[in-house]
Amino acid sequence: MIRNFFILMLALACTMAVQAAPPDDILVKGYVLDKDGTPLPGVNVRDDGGNAAVTDAEGYFEIGVPQGVTRLSASYVGFETLTYDMERPTDVQVMVMTPSTELSEIVVTTGGTGMMKNRTNIINVESVTSHALTRAACCNLSESFETNPSVDVAYSDAVTGAKQIQLLGLAGTYVQMLTENFPNLRGAASAYGLDYVPGPWMQSIQVSKGAASVKNGYESVTGQINVEYKKPKIADPLFVNVFGSSSGRYEANAVGAVEINESLSSALFLNYYNEERSHDKNGDTFLDMPRMQSFSAMNRWHYQTSRFVSQSGIKYVHDRRNSGQTAHTLRGDEMQMPYTISNNTDRVELFSKNGFILDADRNESVALIVAGSYHDQQSAYASGRYNVYETGIYASLMYESEFGRRHKLAAGMNFNYDKFAQRGNVIESVASWWRDADETVGGAYAEYTWTPAEQLTVMAGLRGDYSSLHRWFATPRLHIKYAPVPWLDLRASAGKGYRTTFVLPENNYLLASSRTLHIARDLRQESAWNYGLSASFYIPAGGRDVTVNAEWYYTDFINQVVADMDRDAHSVYFYNLDGRSTSNVFQIDAGYELFRGFTLLGAYRWMDVKCTYDGRTMRKPLTSRYKGLLTASYETRLKKWQFDLTVQFNGGGRMPSPDAGNPLWSASFPAYTQLGVQITRRFRRWSIYAGGENLTNYKQDNPVISAGNPYGPDFDATMVWGPTMGYKLYAGIRFNIPKGS
Repeated sequence: MIRNFFILMLALACTMAVQAAPPDDILVKGYVLDKDGTPLPGVNVRDDGGNAAVTDAEGYFEIGVPQGVTRLSASYVGFETLTYDMERPTDVQVMVMTPSTELSEIVVTTGGTGMMKNRTNIINVESVTSHALTRAACCNLSESFETNPSVDVAYSDAVTGAKQIQLLGLAGTYVQMLTENFPNLRGAASAYGLDYVPGPWMQSIQVSKGAASVKNGYESVTGQINVEYKKPKIADPLFVNVFGSSSGRYEANAVGAVEINESLSSALFLNYYNEERSHDKNGDTFLDMPRMQSFSAMNRWHYQTSRFVSQSGIKYVHDRRNSGQTAHTLRGDEMQMPYTISNNTDRVELFSKNGFILDADRNESVALIVAGSYHDQQSAYASGRYNVYETGIYASLMYESEFGRRHKLAAGMNFNYDKFAQRGNVIESVASWWRDADETVGGAYAEYTWTPAEQLTVMAGLRGDYSSLHRWFATPRLHIKYAPVPWLDLRASAGKGYRTTFVLPENNYLLASSRTLHIARDLRQESAWNYGLSASFYIPAGGRDVTVNAEWYYTDFINQVVADMDRDAHSVYFYNLDGRSTSNVFQIDAGYELFRGFTLLGAYRWMDVKCTYDGRTMRKPLTSRYKGLLTASYETRLKKWQFDLTVQFNGGGRMPSPDAGNPLWSASFPAYTQLGVQITRRFRRWSIYAGGENLTNYKQDNPVISAGNPYGPDFDATMVWGPTMGYKLYAGIRFNIPKGS
């Protein structure tokens, strides 16, 4: 068994001066990142004429460049000097630097698919750029993976609108969700939290597969997804997005940023959406999607001196959802009381990130992160009432330093506290002993990176934690990267992950059925090993590289809290794993720019996910056996027009075992295909876009079981494996005032 050690450095930041542009020069703005997408402070940026600037704590720079100069260079201790050609100096430039101990220079383009996979990163990380987030409607985080080959997002049921990420064939609860690199959207927020992050607020998303960094905790089993919001120092002074769709959804977003002085800046984020139209296109009397209304606001601040940087913010979400039957869908039938479902949520998040540079030459720094959240969700499933109130606190103290060119060390301590209060007749009937629950976890970690040769890097980490519920446990992780030749990168990883299951807060969408819930009292901590191998090929063809990635990941659970819907078609049983539970996933993808501005990406993923249910090892239900993806993007030479097309091929799979005496559904579900397109027209400060989703108009037949008798024993809205709505057309307008204009 592979054990111990691991991973990565945290670049914490300071700032220097921002150079103003002479009146006749062009003011070029941009930011410099490392291979992980982390901003680099203190980078010297120069143009061919000798003008210079230094990046601040966010990696941001402004430099006055004479007319006609299109080349910049960036230099930084421990990194290769980067030469960068600007296609359009008036755009925000993105420069990614390669560590000097690595092999090849990274070339970053803002066009194409908008996906970034840096060759020098020891961890298998995909970065979804802000460009990629505009290739589809991308109203929120749950809709931002439509063009991503690795992450799936699907509805958890047919009525509540709850969505769930799948990574490596397993549910999103096994993915550690981060915002600004600290854990978030956990527990009660896991069911609807993907909708709480508006797309226009995001600067980028990083998806890491398999064993991840121990510095953020022990919870990553299949990987991590980190969301970076737009930064006050980088964001445009004003960005507005207005959106509407044929389903009756109307949404508005605004992001405003202001630089108060050289040390202090702030940004305000606003979002409102309304989707109150009733849809029942299949005529089963149940709404095809909930009627929703939401308002979100966030304010964040950035303060910096020459050696200290602080970022803090507060976010509020007000979310209302109503679904089920209505007088409209019942068409005046007064013989039946409508079966209605409501979910009303108010959520507050706060965070503060503070870093102090001890020695800039050694990249030596200390940092303190403190975050908290309060989640108030009140739900009604017909006559069933379930309310959950969750308080979460997170703190992290970190130290990082480099020792020469070949050794790096990161060490720190983490603290996490979760408290749940559950109320209503549902908790009283299902798990009255568990009305209130809390867990406190504290731990420490160390990470070491060793580069014995230019072609080889080893990153190892180990953390130990103590849980008030599960006592002591250790989390070892290991990553290796080897580049034997310039056109081939090989990676291997192994690591362990843990999580505590809070059944009803994470799975309350299962109440949208007549199934009886049975929850064992002795649920243990979930734990699993994850192993991964990947190879990236860069094959020259026609003056460009064909990029091919092949990867295999295997997840093996030591213990899992099994959600068993196979034992009884009218019940769900939650109990500790007794047998094997594994996920075996292979993926291959290839991308190529056929000609300037036209990029193709194709991917295929095969998934073999099995679990032992009541003594029988079977494939996981409601999970596709495979997924194919084809995306094409064409951007005209002057970037005025962009055309995007996405085709998803979703494989079939197994359904939970139906009632043998009275089959309610078939034993399997079929494969299906979805098509999406978007056209964007850009102007100087405006862009207009229009498109369509699910243009194949594929819908799951009768997603609500026994819809005609929702108060009967067979009613079940959780047997969802495909779309419940047909095609959707949309259009929107984006407007921005660029920074420095």
